[in-house]
Amino acid sequence: MSQVCAICGKRPQSGNNVSHAHNKSKRRFNPNLQRVRVQLDSGEVKRLDVCTRCIRSGAVAKPSK
Repeated sequence: MSQVCAICGKRPQSGNNVSHAHNKSKRRFNPNLQRVRVQLDSGEVKRLDVCTRCIRSGAVAKPSK
């Protein structure tokens, strides 16, 4: 699964692990993606991988039951 938000396009970022001795090694910061059911503008319901920032901000319309 690619780590990309379907709404905002947020992707993994790279950075460093820094030890107490200040040794650096590369690492990845992955977005917090959740698989949620989303109602699209056309009324269709799909499962998408969406970051928690988009869910919290209301960018995702959840379907009514």
